[in-house]
Amino acid sequence: MQLFVNDLTVIDFSYLCPERGIVGESWIVDIILDGSLNEQSMVLDFGRVKKQIKRIIDDAVDHKLAVPAEHPFTKVTHADDENSYWVDFLRPQQRSIHLFCPADAYAFIDADRVDMSSVNAYLRAVIKRELPGNIEGLEVQLRSEQIDDAYYHYTHGLKKHDGNCQRIAHGHRSRLQIFIDGQRDLALEQIWAERWRDIYLGSQEDVAALANLQRSAAAADLSETTHIGYSYTADQGLFELIVPLPENDLIATDSTVECIATHLADAIRVQRPAANTVQVKAFEGVGKGAIAYA
Repeated sequence: MQLFVNDLTVIDFSYLCPERGIVGESWIVDIILDGSLNEQSMVLDFGRVKKQIKRIIDDAVDHKLAVPAEHPFTKVTHADDENSYWVDFLRPQQRSIHLFCPADAYAFIDADRVDMSSVNAYLRAVIKRELPGNIEGLEVQLRSEQIDDAYYHYTHGLKKHDGNCQRIAHGHRSRLQIFIDGQRDLALEQIWAERWRDIYLGSQEDVAALANLQRSAAAADLSETTHIGYSYTADQGLFELIVPLPENDLIATDSTVECIATHLADAIRVQRPAANTVQVKAFEGVGKGAIAYA
């Protein structure tokens, strides 16, 4: 007997990619359980699926940075307190990425690539450890939201958030809609989506001099001519990140979706001064976001 649950959850996370850098992503999760009926004449109660298995998936990947542990660019070092890690992703041509974060900010994927296949295997292994004995098979299906128009992948961190959004390198795959005088401007949407393709959106107040960061030996010789550094302390600990300048964009405020929508609306107002109204509908992953006007 098989039990299926579609749209069980959405995992919003980022991952390290040799070609693209830090990539924000949002994947929808469906599951199929294969097993015998229990004493309740069920494979597993839907309430338990939606709570327990969703929690397992969210704890494993959601709002984390997925690291391809077996890629040759990846170097992982424990800090002395053993609660934090340095992760150095040594891409060539001054495109290296460096982090110092609490252990819970990472998902270490035993593969040389982070993709749907490797994350699927990671999730199945984590979930199987907590399933009841009558469950004989598990299928995890990951899929992207179908987006026909403009979208972009972004990574950020929200130090003021009291949950996992405070992690400095988590992200989203997000659609974008821009209205000028009430009409969609598809060309302008594509311009912004391209500008923010695989971008780190940093807050100005979190910028830190590289010399002041907890750098590993692999990051010791970096320069502000090629990289930008961020640092903040939140409830979960100290978070630091160094990213290449071409893969970064600064905003003056926090990078909540509300602030992102406002930032875009204000920037587009400057680009289109003759417009009567500018409306931006910015998404944060799947099915949620903010609307701003300028």
